[in-house]
Amino acid sequence: MTDYKATLNLPSTALPMKANLARREPNVLKQWQEKNLYRKLREKNRGREKFILHDGPPYANGDIHIGHSVNKILKDIIVKSKGLSGFDAPYIPGWDCHGLPIEHQVEKKHGKAGVKVDYPVFRQKCRDYAQRQVEGQKKDFIRLGVFADWDNPYLTMAPQFEADIIRALGKIVENGHLVKGYKPVYWSVVGGSALAEAEVEYRDKTSFSIDVAFSLENEAGHSHEAAERFAYISEEAKKEVLGNKISIVIWTTTPWTLPSNLAIAIHPDLRYVLAKVEVNNAQRYVVVAEDLLESCLLRWGASCSEVLGSALGCEIQKPMELRIRARHPFRTKGFAYDLVPIILGDHVTTEAGTGCVHTAPDHGVDDFAVASKNGIGTLNYIDDNGLFHSDVPDTANGRKLAGEHVYKVDEQVVEVLKDCGALLSCGKITHSYAHCWRTKTPLIYRATPQWFVSMTENGLLEKARQAVAGVQWIPGWGRARIDGMLENSPDWCISRQRTWGVPIALFIHRETGELHPRTPELVEQVAQRVEQQGIDAWHELDAAELLGDEAEKYSKVTDTLDVWFDSGVTHAAVLGRRAGLAYPADLYLEGTDQHRGWFQSSLKTAIAINGNAPYKQALTHGFTVDTEGRKMSKSVGNVISPQKVVNDLGADVLRLWVAATDFSGEMSVSDEILKRTADSYRRIRNTARFLLANLNGFDPLKNRVASDGMLALDRWAVDRAARLQKEILQAYNSYQFHRISQKLHSFCVTDMGGFYLDIIKDRQYTCQENSLARRSAQTALYHIVEAMSRWIAPILSFTAEEIWANIPGGREESVFLAEWYPLRELSEGATISNDDWDMIFSVKEAVNKVLEDQRRAGSLGGALQAELTLYAVPDIFAVLEKLQDELRFVTITSKAALLEKSADKLGEFGQETQMLGLRMEVKTSSAQKCVRCWHYREDVGANSEHAELCLRCVDNVAGKGEARQFA
Repeated sequence: MTDYKATLNLPSTALPMKANLARREPNVLKQWQEKNLYRKLREKNRGREKFILHDGPPYANGDIHIGHSVNKILKDIIVKSKGLSGFDAPYIPGWDCHGLPIEHQVEKKHGKAGVKVDYPVFRQKCRDYAQRQVEGQKKDFIRLGVFADWDNPYLTMAPQFEADIIRALGKIVENGHLVKGYKPVYWSVVGGSALAEAEVEYRDKTSFSIDVAFSLENEAGHSHEAAERFAYISEEAKKEVLGNKISIVIWTTTPWTLPSNLAIAIHPDLRYVLAKVEVNNAQRYVVVAEDLLESCLLRWGASCSEVLGSALGCEIQKPMELRIRARHPFRTKGFAYDLVPIILGDHVTTEAGTGCVHTAPDHGVDDFAVASKNGIGTLNYIDDNGLFHSDVPDTANGRKLAGEHVYKVDEQVVEVLKDCGALLSCGKITHSYAHCWRTKTPLIYRATPQWFVSMTENGLLEKARQAVAGVQWIPGWGRARIDGMLENSPDWCISRQRTWGVPIALFIHRETGELHPRTPELVEQVAQRVEQQGIDAWHELDAAELLGDEAEKYSKVTDTLDVWFDSGVTHAAVLGRRAGLAYPADLYLEGTDQHRGWFQSSLKTAIAINGNAPYKQALTHGFTVDTEGRKMSKSVGNVISPQKVVNDLGADVLRLWVAATDFSGEMSVSDEILKRTADSYRRIRNTARFLLANLNGFDPLKNRVASDGMLALDRWAVDRAARLQKEILQAYNSYQFHRISQKLHSFCVTDMGGFYLDIIKDRQYTCQENSLARRSAQTALYHIVEAMSRWIAPILSFTAEEIWANIPGGREESVFLAEWYPLRELSEGATISNDDWDMIFSVKEAVNKVLEDQRRAGSLGGALQAELTLYAVPDIFAVLEKLQDELRFVTITSKAALLEKSADKLGEFGQETQMLGLRMEVKTSSAQKCVRCWHYREDVGANSEHAELCLRCVDNVAGKGEARQFA
């Protein structure tokens, strides 16, 4: 037997089949760094239209998690795709570096600032800690293949950045949006600081649920004034009530706030009933909302009830009349707040409780507002750390509250209420409760003097609403979410009581509390010092240096700024500061929680400073969850470490999972999902490898065939790639990356693997090396791999660079220095049109199905053993006839005859296929097998010099070579 292997054009490429991404990717990273690729990208695109994606800063504390990876990979995909589209798309990464978590970490190691370590030393320790965290996270982000100006990130703790934060504050002051107020704010008793709404998360908490009776009395201890406000069912009922004491009942889940109760609120338009009930083996006359009486009786375990009278809230507490009061169960006669007023409030509802709301102005926003409206002040019973002050009075039964912690006092409060007979019911409920998003500890509302960015003082809320309408929110529901956040947005408390933070660098008058009249000028002077020395410049500043003789009249503000203010003004400190960037940004991209976080803080500060939104588009992605929809949690044990994924499977597999997942909702991830992603990755890689392997010996400058000279099937393949490229580019531009993944997978599996590449193998391997048939196919493969390497580059960045290095011909040193590849679509007058090829595609699928069934049944070996007769109705026949004798190459059989049959006669011939209008007959060839092309042909042996070859192969080996037109 003659060995004809040397006459075949066997595939060969340096791109390995086994990716070994974990091992290969670091080498690609090293090449990018040695080339200084990011800088070359900036040079290449200098002067072009800009696309600015502004990075929301992660917090500089701890290792990156899967959510960080999702965020940075999505940003990287967008930036890279914009670069391939010809935009100048710089990407400046940033980090949030001030705040409580870093302070806690330093406290744990070095002790509390001002106690065990000096304040300047403590701040330096915080700076050093944050820098180490930045370096660790940066290393992991780089390993993900993210392109950025890693040598020049923005850090909110950089002296210039700290100075710009102070300047931003000064501008907000100058524009009239900063106010000082005394009102309840979320307070972390663990951190000893106020928090903003964006720093609050809601977690389940088990709390006491208690109903408490406040006796309605006057100074003499009688209930007559209250009793007279009700309409009774009878005179007898009225007499009965007048002879007894009446109680108004409140319900609360925060017993610790009862010592600070200063009023009870009822709704003016709700109807209240005065009912006789038997509860805890005692008869009582109680007032509750009519709509809640039944649920109250159930909660109290009351055995009987009789409604004696009723009244509207506005009738119980009429304006201009003697105000009804209630005796606080904690207090004895003569105490300053022994009797608390009944007041009217529109915030009262019948959703739960009694319809009578315990009001502690120190510890609730609604409480504070309604109390202020009624001229009621606050008590300030609780200190920064959640302890009751030493001067808090004892309760009526002599129990001391001074020194007790709000987390631990509930049980004592309940005992006091039991002792004085005021407790009607006591249980426990699990409910959603405000927690600090960093310390994960429950928060309290606490009234303290704080600095606020006012939403109403100078029309900031209305301007924000108008600005939101001009932003494109992606997905569209983001608009409703930000609208809702703004609608419920209180004044923004921006002051914190921290050591590690940018100071509120203002001077206030010691007597009036007013800001210094030269505040804008003073802010700039302070900023210049901070720019040189960092935030210690403020702490070390002697006011006389700036104020001269006025210094004695003014004091320096000691509070620091909310870290959300730091990150919220990055539009000023980064976009407005750095060369090559622009304001407003084209895009902000963060997780869905940032509608109440960075999107909102950036929006408010930008409008307060510049009068417009800092972004044109705001895109949000969902949280990562496991396959059961649970958030990633170490305690649950469902955490997926990005570092482990990268080390096991490679960064490109993680990047493909991000791209393949619809990020508009929750993003499910698990080991099994990542394994399936790795399978999908292999399909893409192997397709690219096949394309490259069959470009063996192809020089695009010498061997490329003009489009009009290419075989019909090859022109179709390029056209299919061109149409797909349009869809891919549209998906990149609309940020629908999962569609790219789907389309790319389908292209590799169906269009290429299942059709085109399957068909051209014979031609590629068996036709003469420099024949039109082979060079035409290679030209198509070349165009496709040129385009495909670019399609995948934003997503599979490492793999695209590997492919790029193995494509023949001269080119840029990196795929990222290129742009989308121009592909020619099939002309309108093509002999075999796109519609024709769609039909041929369907025919091949139908034929494959029949052949596969016969192979499984054992009646056929391989497809090349088959000889087909296709029976087709006229419209199918007309298309298949265009292929002439090359139909057999499309069906990948040794022989394929075609006969036309009318629809009414078709059923008489062959066997049914899955395609309507097509039937076929299959028989196993009795001809000999050609040892070179493996086709079974009757002319094998017709040439005595090559007795084992078919005449087609003889022509390819020893003659002019076969001619192909179509496939």
